[in-house]
Amino acid sequence: MESLLNLIQTNAMAVSASILVIAYLFIATEKIPKVTVALVGASLTLLFGLLGQNAKIDGELNPFYFINYVDFNVIFLLVSMMIIVSIATRSGMFNWVANEMLKKTKGHPKIILCCLALFTAVASAFLDNVTTVILIMPVTFAISRELDINPIPFLITEILASNIGGTSTLIGDPPNIIIGSAAGLSFMDFIRELTGIVAVILFVVICIMTFWFRKQLHTTEEKMSKIAQMDNSQTIKDKGLMIRSLIVLLLVISGFVTHDITHIQTCVCAMTGASILLLFEKPADILTDVEWSTIFFFIGLFIIIGGFEKAGGIELMAKWLIDITHGSQTLASMVILWGSGILSGIIDNIPYTATMTPMIAEIATAKGSAFATPMWWCLSLGACLGGNMTIIGAAANVIVSETSAANGYKIKFMEYLKYGLVVMLISLVLSTVYIYFRFLT
Repeated sequence: MESLLNLIQTNAMAVSASILVIAYLFIATEKIPKVTVALVGASLTLLFGLLGQNAKIDGELNPFYFINYVDFNVIFLLVSMMIIVSIATRSGMFNWVANEMLKKTKGHPKIILCCLALFTAVASAFLDNVTTVILIMPVTFAISRELDINPIPFLITEILASNIGGTSTLIGDPPNIIIGSAAGLSFMDFIRELTGIVAVILFVVICIMTFWFRKQLHTTEEKMSKIAQMDNSQTIKDKGLMIRSLIVLLLVISGFVTHDITHIQTCVCAMTGASILLLFEKPADILTDVEWSTIFFFIGLFIIIGGFEKAGGIELMAKWLIDITHGSQTLASMVILWGSGILSGIIDNIPYTATMTPMIAEIATAKGSAFATPMWWCLSLGACLGGNMTIIGAAANVIVSETSAANGYKIKFMEYLKYGLVVMLISLVLSTVYIYFRFLT
């Protein structure tokens, strides 16, 4: 047994890469539930000693302890926001918002799709993507029920819009926070450099998705007419609960937006809000609404990727991307943009971005900050927009997928891929044109 473990340690990169690839293959084929695949992969990662099982070794903290690779900011944010949304939903406020949106659009499905996409993108620019989709999904399901339409076209478009919108600001997506810190880029730097191209990409993608889903975005004139004249005055079931929920939501969102000033983590803001609302509820009833399969899927995936990262796999890929450019600023920028886009659709973009930023910082030291400037923006655009490629490419994708399945509408891996891949390629082409003319000519 000891000799086997020694052999595994000697070939840690190959073993960890195999676990990662096999896990993704099973997730793609959907023969086994995703949470099961992730937890089996995580168990193998720990059993094979690819990550440490002890917090300390000889009294010293173990940097390779597997818990260190689980992003609990994401985990606690997910759980807390699920609690907040579950409680807020019981007041009827999301149904009220859905009904108001339906009335304004006269119930036209194509206009509703555009409105949902725009709202999701704008909200994702200032809130965490996961938070945004958790907030918009109850509205989407309510709209779909009223129109008797499959919600999947709306949900897929919201996934795409959340990742696109989150690209535009420093706080919109975790990779941007990592990049901003490493490169010394401010909130306004991101607004100035990325908001324009993100707006163009969003407009193009909304047009494409509206055309793509045109045959599914139909309902009867009777339903549309009924919706346009609906009475929304009785939708709120509990005004006291609605007021509490709105106050907590606004405070939590304010905490997210002012993170750079207060330095309070998003998960702490969300946990505080959830705990306040739970004071007025029965926790046992609310906790049943938390998508625990999604939570454990994330934990398992973090551990699998952590094993690959610890073995040096992600660092090796990052170095390879830099080495093949041979000192050309244009080539280096394009390789980083496209490499980041493709890899971020396959592996988690947070550890990937964390590995790439020191590489670009090293280039900036060797060849000057001006030489590295376009590479920072290429990394941001690639890492954030690449998350649209697969259903597991970003946290928001997984949340929508799991919640949709729980509501009886399964978004299959391969079904999503045909939309996500096209959108990712179009986004990167538009980004390439922007980067080239903005920084490289």
